Amino acid sequence: MTEIIKLIECPRDAWQGVADIIPTEFKANYLKELVLAGFKHIDAVSFVSPKHVKQMADSEEVMARLNDSLSAEIEKPEIIGIVVNEKGLERALKTPGVTTIGYPYSISAYFRRANANMSRDESRKLVEILQKETRAANRGLVVYISMAFGNPYDEPWGPEIVEETLEWLKDVRVRTVSLADTAGTASAESITEVFRRANSYVAGMEIGVHLHSTPMGAADKILAAYNAGCRRFDSALTGLGGCPFAGDELVGNIATEDVLAALSLAGYRQEQTGLHLEKVVKLTNEIRATYAHAPLVN
Repeated sequence: MTEIIKLIECPRDAWQGVADIIPTEFKANYLKELVLAGFKHIDAVSFVSPKHVKQMADSEEVMARLNDSLSAEIEKPEIIGIVVNEKGLERALKTPGVTTIGYPYSISAYFRRANANMSRDESRKLVEILQKETRAANRGLVVYISMAFGNPYDEPWGPEIVEETLEWLKDVRVRTVSLADTAGTASAESITEVFRRANSYVAGMEIGVHLHSTPMGAADKILAAYNAGCRRFDSALTGLGGCPFAGDELVGNIATEDVLAALSLAGYRQEQTGLHLEKVVKLTNEIRATYAHAPLVN
């Protein structure tokens, strides 16, 4: 098997689920260790109001320390910085080392208000601005479709809503999309249906998954996405974290180690990931030891 699997490691999503403020030095050093372990795509920081996500208030400083710590001979990774408005975009574009802008576009009106306080039209207008500005700045753009596999807020939902959103994103020339199970409500069946229907007409777009889940059932969800054609997976070592706006009960990220194990069941050899597995294990143990009993955001 020679096809490429793109693994996006998501410490930013993990950290924002931790209630206690994580020191800037720890974040920067951890990102450096991820790079040295072979991770080439890292969802590392976000540029949002510290009133809403205090954990991410030091994103510029984290990136400055990371940049200073990487020697010239080290291949620089793709660094994703999340924004939810134009002010965040301005900050992200001014931050050296941030190569890709990420934006969570919600197909849930309730979640869109909770996460970004925007109407559907305002959110779509922002995506068009992000596409234009990132292209002018020679940065990448990934749009996350929140609630892509179901809606826990008693609102209309169906695969056709995801399809319409993908069609619109393609029309405005967004080329990288991640289907997000923000509240952890997806099943293997819903992942299969949505992904296969999406694949039927989005040639030229890279479509991945950003799954949240309890550990039980994670492998089934990963394999459902893989078997439906997904080759881009977001995850976080140990499965720490998740979205603090998704509800009272925080559902964690899919664990990177679970992604690797599931892909090996599908015949994908771990050596093909380009990761230094002994370093990945060390980082996994470090996170588990440091944050196994840390209070989480509710």
